[in-house]
Amino acid sequence: MNYTTGEPIRDTKAPDGPIEERWDQRRFSAKLVNPANKRKLTVIVVGTGLAGGSAAATLGELGYKVKSFCYQDSPRRAHSIAAQGGINAAKNYRGDGDSIHRLFYDTVKGGDFRARESNVYRLAQVSVNIIDQAVAQGVPFAREYGGLLDTRSFGGAQVSRTFYARGQTGQQLLLGAYQALERQIAAGTVEMHTRHEMLDLVVSGGRARGVIVRDLVSGEIETHLADAVVLATGGYGNVFFLSTNAKGCNTTAIWRAHRRGAYFGNPCYTQIHPTCIPVSGEYQSKLTLMSESLRNDGRVWVPVTAGDSRAPGDIPEAERDYYLERIYPAFGNLVPRDIASRAAKNVCDEGRGVGPGGLGVYLDFADAIARLGKDAVEKKYGNLFEMYERITGEDPYTRPMRIYPAVHYTMGGLWVDYDLQSTIPGLFVIGEANFSDHGANRLGASALMQGLADGYFVLPTTIGDYLAGGSFGEVAQEDVDEAIGQVTGKIGRLLSVGGTRTADSYHRELGKLMWDHCGMERTEEGLRKALDRIPELREEFWNNVKVPGEEEGLNQALERAGRVADFFDLAELMCLDALHRTESCGGHFRAESQTEEGEALRDDENFAYVAAWEHDPGGEPVLHKEELRYEYVKMTQRSYK
Repeated sequence: MNYTTGEPIRDTKAPDGPIEERWDQRRFSAKLVNPANKRKLTVIVVGTGLAGGSAAATLGELGYKVKSFCYQDSPRRAHSIAAQGGINAAKNYRGDGDSIHRLFYDTVKGGDFRARESNVYRLAQVSVNIIDQAVAQGVPFAREYGGLLDTRSFGGAQVSRTFYARGQTGQQLLLGAYQALERQIAAGTVEMHTRHEMLDLVVSGGRARGVIVRDLVSGEIETHLADAVVLATGGYGNVFFLSTNAKGCNTTAIWRAHRRGAYFGNPCYTQIHPTCIPVSGEYQSKLTLMSESLRNDGRVWVPVTAGDSRAPGDIPEAERDYYLERIYPAFGNLVPRDIASRAAKNVCDEGRGVGPGGLGVYLDFADAIARLGKDAVEKKYGNLFEMYERITGEDPYTRPMRIYPAVHYTMGGLWVDYDLQSTIPGLFVIGEANFSDHGANRLGASALMQGLADGYFVLPTTIGDYLAGGSFGEVAQEDVDEAIGQVTGKIGRLLSVGGTRTADSYHRELGKLMWDHCGMERTEEGLRKALDRIPELREEFWNNVKVPGEEEGLNQALERAGRVADFFDLAELMCLDALHRTESCGGHFRAESQTEEGEALRDDENFAYVAAWEHDPGGEPVLHKEELRYEYVKMTQRSYK
């Protein structure tokens, strides 16, 4: 697969001037929509996680007519509910030196200097408002003995800025957003459509004007039109088949928007989470995340000697290698996720891994229990320990957990400007579905921060600036008919193949191919192998996939097949993006580009840009480069030592 290079792309919405004043400047310059006119404007929001739920609720509260869509049977089932560890905010309740600027700096550095300064600084500014919003909604954050909100440390920071609700932070925050959403549904400002999956974007007159969805119960294809469309459909980590994502998580909404003209930013930037329960067999369909918060008190180690098969309790202290503490003494077990993941892979590659197949390292709480007492540890992490014991049959209070890296989050996504608007006017993309805030690696506890920042505070301002330019006229019927034809044609093609292999079997094979060649470590040779094999496997899929059932009615095999088809196309672009970026940065580790100590080696002279990919229906992908400039943070080789 080849590509061509197009004109550079630039974010024209980010203001100039002092960085701490840019968001205020943009908010003031944004056009307003008066309350009477808001009632005449319709906004579609696809996805009901933290970003989509908070956005729909806030837009409804502002007076817009909102249509909200999710493929689950309830907004509560959005994957945000699975987030465990916490949410970052620069409130400095601990008095340990935190500030908005320090959160900004840690995030830019944690992303290996591949994120926009303006976006990241705004995120740090807005973070302080998120906590107040959540507390006002009744989110039960952990509190200290005196009643103040408690915080804990997370990877990539030396301050305690992460607010949490035991190991259920995502659940509690999502329930807060869900309550706000349900309030607007009851008030009639939000129209909720559950069990509906977006299958295409309606573009008319060069603007996003609606969506084509399938009712997953009846099978009916529906058209919904609006003045603007917001995608909040999460990430695409399930392209790897095995990941920490819910099985339903997919790329279909953003990928089909990409094919309609929305540029895709940095698709190769995927995050491998270091703290997951290791794979236990070929039968698995997903992996389980153990919160990064566990690295606050758990110590990561492996035996010093390769092939040491003794039980962990039988290995004396002198024969243990606490390798993160040894290699990175300043941050220890709290190094960023990409660094911790690669370090775990390295010790396992040396033959010092533990558990079946040697694909695991220990996360040991013995010191924490001795220091704090079992009751204190249970109050912090009890539900996580219980989950681990139920899955593995091992008691983490008496035996160290076994963990290994797994695919978790995607930093890539649809390209958006400072206003969170894609290259298609009227199409806004928020949360993990866009590329904007995390660079090449996301720090832990920043996903919830970005989702709620976008939904509660950023989008409601910036989308108003766009909608103030309306009305946008009638949607051309031929544009609607063309989109419907694309959807029904693809469904008909899938049902007509009548092959012998399930979509899941192809998905599993694609996922292994991606993990082997575009996972924790990438090489030119491996990426070229993947780029040779993916088109072959995709052709096999379209000639031999078996999709039983009919178009009408409930057909989950059809749902999965459509998503897998999109994963094939996305996987090819991911590998192409990884191949063209011959540097290492954050979660994108090219074996050919590393320091003598095995750390990621960036090439700032040639790759300090966002790769924004345009779909060319009749030819090769087109690469547009957005230059990244740093005024407030100096680009240096990352060091956590």
